Amino acid sequence: MQTARTRRGFTLIELLVVIAIIAVLIALLLPAVQQAREAARRSTCKSQLRQLGVALASYEEAHSAFPPGWIGLTTEGVSGFGWGAMILPQIEQNGIFGRLDFGASVSASGNAIALQSTLPVYRCPSDPSPDIWTVGGISLPTANYVGVFGNDDTSTGGRTLEDCESLTGQCTGNGMFFHNSSVRFRDITDGATNTFLVGERRTDAQAGWHPTWVGVYPGLDENFARILGLTDHAPNDPAAHFDDFSSHHTGGVHFLFCGGRVRFISENINVTVYRHLASRAGGETVGNY
Repeated sequence: MQTARTRRGFTLIELLVVIAIIAVLIALLLPAVQQAREAARRSTCKSQLRQLGVALASYEEAHSAFPPGWIGLTTEGVSGFGWGAMILPQIEQNGIFGRLDFGASVSASGNAIALQSTLPVYRCPSDPSPDIWTVGGISLPTANYVGVFGNDDTSTGGRTLEDCESLTGQCTGNGMFFHNSSVRFRDITDGATNTFLVGERRTDAQAGWHPTWVGVYPGLDENFARILGLTDHAPNDPAAHFDDFSSHHTGGVHFLFCGGRVRFISENINVTVYRHLASRAGGETVGNY
């Protein structure tokens, strides 16, 4: 007679132990994977800011000045197109640039192409927002890089972006971009390597934070802050306003300097130094940061 063979499998306890071990391994591996993905996104973000730096330098060389923060006869007057629209040829977007009428308002029907043109070079891959946002029936493409208006230091002639809302003439800041600005390299007396040019701005649908590259859209709330920013609060400060610089990166914000380098600025930076970096000719001494 043959002896029957029994086939032994996992007991319930053994199976639960195996599942628990796998769960622990996944839990250990997941943060590493997320960190690797964020590192890749941050690298892409820096690369795109460098591209914008090259484009802005090329524009300055061709026109003997950096592009205006936004253009218009009055604060919200004719045109309203911002610096991001002015450098379209330098970022290989001649097709869009050639179809825009800079003598007409951003909101004109002939400029509708700009309102629906999503440009990856203006998007930080760490930002989860849709490519197009809509507020009050107005739709515009999302951007995560805004020009530096200044540091809100009224003692040196700086203005806030809110000041622009009450002005009918030119609204100037002490940074690189403002209303009808035409700043040249030689105007950066604080030094190109110590002066911010462009920084990051995160989106927040709940708070209504929606930046864009197009320009100042007439009648839109906080329309100037949608293309420009201030160093009023430290990066990612919980008390920050929409017109401050912010990002979805942990620990700080990327900035493009006038000299072309891109640096990650910690949210723990000394606020006085941070504000000094936003003025082009404040005469401040900037130490280590």
